[in-house]
Amino acid sequence: MIQKSKIILLALWFFMAGSLSLRAQINEVAIDSLVETALQKLKVAGAAVAIVKDGKVLHSKGYGVKSVVTGEKADANTLFAIASNSKAFTTAALAILVEEGKISWHDRVVDHIPEFTMYNPYVTSNFLITDLLSHHSGLGLGNGDLMFFPDSSNFTIEDVLSCYSHFQPQMPFRTTFAYNNLLYLVAGELIKRKSGMSWEAFVQARILDPLGMTQSSPALSQVKNPQSLASPHNTNKGELHAFANYSDMINGAAAGIYSSANDMSQWMLMQLNGGKYGDSLEHSIFNKASQNEMWKIYTTTRASNNPRYNTRFAGYGLGWGLKDMCGHLTASHTGGLPGMLSITILIPDLNFGVAVLTNTEPGGAALFMAISQTIADNYLGLDDFGWIEKNAARFEHMELADTITDRVWEKVKQNADHSPETAIYTGVYEDDWFGKIEVCSVDGQLWFKSYRSPRLKGRMHFYQANTFAIRWDYRDMNADAFATFSLDENGRAQSIEMKGISPNIDFSFDFHDLSLKRVE
Repeated sequence: MIQKSKIILLALWFFMAGSLSLRAQINEVAIDSLVETALQKLKVAGAAVAIVKDGKVLHSKGYGVKSVVTGEKADANTLFAIASNSKAFTTAALAILVEEGKISWHDRVVDHIPEFTMYNPYVTSNFLITDLLSHHSGLGLGNGDLMFFPDSSNFTIEDVLSCYSHFQPQMPFRTTFAYNNLLYLVAGELIKRKSGMSWEAFVQARILDPLGMTQSSPALSQVKNPQSLASPHNTNKGELHAFANYSDMINGAAAGIYSSANDMSQWMLMQLNGGKYGDSLEHSIFNKASQNEMWKIYTTTRASNNPRYNTRFAGYGLGWGLKDMCGHLTASHTGGLPGMLSITILIPDLNFGVAVLTNTEPGGAALFMAISQTIADNYLGLDDFGWIEKNAARFEHMELADTITDRVWEKVKQNADHSPETAIYTGVYEDDWFGKIEVCSVDGQLWFKSYRSPRLKGRMHFYQANTFAIRWDYRDMNADAFATFSLDENGRAQSIEMKGISPNIDFSFDFHDLSLKRVE
């Protein structure tokens, strides 16, 4: 989320991953062959591809299946979670409010949400709306994502507005890019307070409906036709497994939207037309000045040294990643939730856009990079780079590289006969922002359960010393974790530190940000 499916790792894959060449002739047959090959090689259940060029929809089609359980085919109206591609919809919604004079981009957040607090008074007082959107808060990567990852927790927007006071900054304010989802939830709350409508209602009424994105929904619970939904999948030893869609979040401003190839085509056309839409471009969602603000770099990131694109700059604007490719500005974003991975790429100079939606992790990330880059390369005038083969090799390497996790569970198996005294560890522990968890004994075995995030429940297996490996009942993603107890002078546990076991764990499982202290 992410998972090879979340933004940081996906961004790293952007120039490291790669397929069939479309340079000679970009047509439906060539694209079909490209996608079908990628589905097979990268072990992905289904996908959808949308391409727009020169004000027209060039291609919009689904591939593979919505679910391996039903075998129902995906099509251009199949709905996929677009995850963090939703962030650009949030910034578009804010642009509407700016143009209506209800806010300014550079307003202080506390002037609209007085109870909003950050990790020190200066940052709280000087935190601007643009700071909510630019990933340069000074917080660490994914701070607080455990509040909604995995889904079904009971945290509220009030919890989010106050949680930052409990984190320690990891770098100076406004200096360094570190992806943050929760601050977009604050932006969603700001939209609610200034418009009088929920984020979901506002996005539906002011963006989705005007653009004719008739299949799309700002929330899973509001999907009009559940039969159109793709199911998320993961792979286990090469086998595809379907599971339930991610439930609704506190609000959808960070990752809530479900959309299709047909509907994403309309979104990309509007963006490439500077906010205008309609048969004669007689309507607008926002004006060109607003788009320029969203497509202005607020936080710099390291430009790739890949000579293929001769990229000189890279950074993050407001809901968009920005860089140059072969001398052309590119606005793009990726998205990742469990089993749902996507990408949108816009090259305004070429009046070109491509979106790829998938329903499998981790292979979906490799697929969307391979497909989108192959198609973009064609319009950039570049030769075949073998994107599918490069991505397939990297995907296989990552699957094989996680030997650390295998060694941990092998050691657990070897220590299976060791029976630590459970009474030393049992009790209730509390973290300032995550709340209470309980370590309890069930039939002589330790179990971990979170009071506020009920899907974080699992058996604690002895690993070594005072460290246990937790195998969560939640299996949608690879998120198993270490829990290390600190004991007092009487040998009784007083606190717990945690971290993910796998080096490939999704950054949204920020167990390392917890500081659990015994309270009972």
